[in-house]
Amino acid sequence: MSLFKARDWWSAGLGEGEEFDQGCLCVGDVDNSGTGHDKVVVGSYMGMLRIFSPHANKSSEGVPVEAQLLEVQLHNAIIQVEVGKFVSIFRSLFRCSELLHLAVLHPRKLSVYSVSGTAGNVEHGDQYQLKLVYEHNLQRTACNMTYGTFGGVTGHHSLCIQSMDGMLMFFEQDSYSFGRFLPGFLLPGPLVYNPRTDSFLTVSSARQLESYKYETLAVATEAESRQDPDLPLKTGGKRLTPDWTFVLGEQALDLSLPSFSHSSSSIFVLGERNLYCLRDNGQIRFMKKLEFNPSCFLPYTSVTDGTTNLLLGNHTNMMLVYQDVTLKWAAQLPFVPVAVRVGNFPELKGVVISLSSGGHLLCSYMGTDPSFFSTPKVDAREADYEQVDAEMKKLQKFIREATRTQGRRLLARTDKWAQDLTAESFKSFSVKASFCPHVKCSSIFPEPAVLQSKFSLPLALVCVQSSPAKTTKFKITVDTNQPPVDLNSIFPEFSAKSEDKDGNSLAFQFLSGAKVTVLASKTSQRYRIQSDSFEDMWLVVKELVQRFDRNFSKLGVKDFKKSFSGPLPLQEYFLSVDHHFQLRVSAQQYQDLLSERAVQFRAIQRRLLTRFKDKTPAPLQNLDTLLDATYSQVMALAEAAEENRALLEEAFVRLRSATHLLVLLLSLWQGLTPDQTAILEATLLPLLQDTPQLGWEESCDAAVSHLLRTCLSRSPKDQATSLAQAGGPVLGLPKDTARLKKHITLLCDRIGKGGRLTLASEANVQVPIQVQNLAAPGKSGKGRGNGGRGE
Repeated sequence: MSLFKARDWWSAGLGEGEEFDQGCLCVGDVDNSGTGHDKVVVGSYMGMLRIFSPHANKSSEGVPVEAQLLEVQLHNAIIQVEVGKFVSIFRSLFRCSELLHLAVLHPRKLSVYSVSGTAGNVEHGDQYQLKLVYEHNLQRTACNMTYGTFGGVTGHHSLCIQSMDGMLMFFEQDSYSFGRFLPGFLLPGPLVYNPRTDSFLTVSSARQLESYKYETLAVATEAESRQDPDLPLKTGGKRLTPDWTFVLGEQALDLSLPSFSHSSSSIFVLGERNLYCLRDNGQIRFMKKLEFNPSCFLPYTSVTDGTTNLLLGNHTNMMLVYQDVTLKWAAQLPFVPVAVRVGNFPELKGVVISLSSGGHLLCSYMGTDPSFFSTPKVDAREADYEQVDAEMKKLQKFIREATRTQGRRLLARTDKWAQDLTAESFKSFSVKASFCPHVKCSSIFPEPAVLQSKFSLPLALVCVQSSPAKTTKFKITVDTNQPPVDLNSIFPEFSAKSEDKDGNSLAFQFLSGAKVTVLASKTSQRYRIQSDSFEDMWLVVKELVQRFDRNFSKLGVKDFKKSFSGPLPLQEYFLSVDHHFQLRVSAQQYQDLLSERAVQFRAIQRRLLTRFKDKTPAPLQNLDTLLDATYSQVMALAEAAEENRALLEEAFVRLRSATHLLVLLLSLWQGLTPDQTAILEATLLPLLQDTPQLGWEESCDAAVSHLLRTCLSRSPKDQATSLAQAGGPVLGLPKDTARLKKHITLLCDRIGKGGRLTLASEANVQVPIQVQNLAAPGKSGKGRGNGGRGE
């Protein structure tokens, strides 16, 4: 273990499954406490905004309660957070507030909040609130932002947002100023404002650092009047050109402009392989070649005049400290940092704050001192178990009563909204949930957190009542053991305009266009659901079954049963599987063609560059024509790939609906328990969405094959052999869907013949002793079973 490491002063784990990047961290006195002590603001791509006030020796596996001031779930992903003077107090007098506010950048919105704390009257401590001051809805997708005193105006900060298509949007507090397109734009780069020269710095896709003065941007052509920045000017205004450029030769990861006095003219650029330091006029001061892959950096003040210290994180979990180009310190981190800041807290100043992409937030300092463990003093006082037990019972009773009351209230409101809802008057509704107040207890502390809950929305939100269809392609029949019921009483929100007053038929027209019809038999307990779209029947079948359960439960029927007599619509289901698979194959083909054309495009570029650099002029031999044609092919393929991606997303949604319907029919067919239905659903729906690395077909095939070799295996020898197997082939896009459809058919056949779905592999058969030796770790039997026999 290295002695040179970052000493853990305070740390926290932020959520599960959330993602963070370099713009998701900022430090400042955001609550305007006046003490000069910083707060740590963290936003995530999942929309979670958290504010912390770290204290010494307060670490835990999760989030330390006493250090977390606020946690709010916003509705959109958070790209960047900044603290500055973004709000005026007397707008009519153009006076600006000296208070700091929080700017949060979303993909399509900019929001400015005020953070305030109220002193608590009990032991719970201060209560912090986040209040929206103003927001701007963006017409273009944002990439990053910067702020400063644009135009030399003092006393307040303006905001500049760079969009994904190369437009700079300027905002003067709660008003939009103007927008400008960057010339020759292809991909967005880091953006920073230089207050010393009143200019904006960015790195273009040509891999060069460019500087644009604010005055030049202000008098350039309006972006709203020009769709293409390279077109000639048709109205007044000047063509936008940079004041100076500096060729980097590589893509930049970040830009930074330190504001302390001895580095008043320094511009730092972190490249993929080099670190650059330039003056305000674009002249280079020094350059450092890096022997590692950097991830983030931050210049900060130095104790030596004329030099600059900077923190530099890399992908080997190291935090390096440089003084100009000289390495002064190297500290080991427990993760790869994506953002780094320096903050001042009550107990310690100059704390290094680092954040990982997975949400590990660490406040540390540099040191070599080893950690010593001292045995804590033992509290000799004996606990009063009777008092603790009585207090616990009292709290449990209080929680049960509050939960029961709030649950009944919420269900009653939801049922009432569902009954009163009509498709013509509403397409959305509000749900109000009230929570019990904090319980005052010496052993329980309230933790600021985000509570999440799942519930079913009314069917009328996605469909309207329609006329029944007489002829359809797909039909499903559900049987019950109770007399026929009036469909109008089962679906009261659709009965007002129903053409069948007897309640024997009811049709639903989905907003997407599909129509589903429900027919009730007059002489038997059978109900038919039919439609021209197989996938769209799932929601109606599910809703019908659930409403049957609620209806007969209210009537006091104890032996109500529902069933599906078959046959299973596997051929109809496989149509959705094949359609989804063909779109995945097309996506892979588009990707391969794009890669080939990109290689060809770069090869032509290299040859043209060689011709242009040659001192002796040589004919181009139509290389320029070939370059234009290749570029057109790349653009056409990219558009086709994007269109195919949209179709693939739609196909996966329809495949999920069809799979839900198949699982529901299997459950009704064999009377599966909720646990067995959950196992079957997890097997056939292992993914929430497709990814380029892993798709539904290979994931589902692996899960189904595992069930066929374990709990649904016919042979105990095969079952034991599958347990002894370790690892498996790497999952990838299959050649076709024949194997998958064969396994799904076999799965349904095994379930239909009495197979039990369970996580215990020995549920269906007893493993003989001689076979148990085969499955035991570290042992081998004389005979070998065919592990694939269950397939």
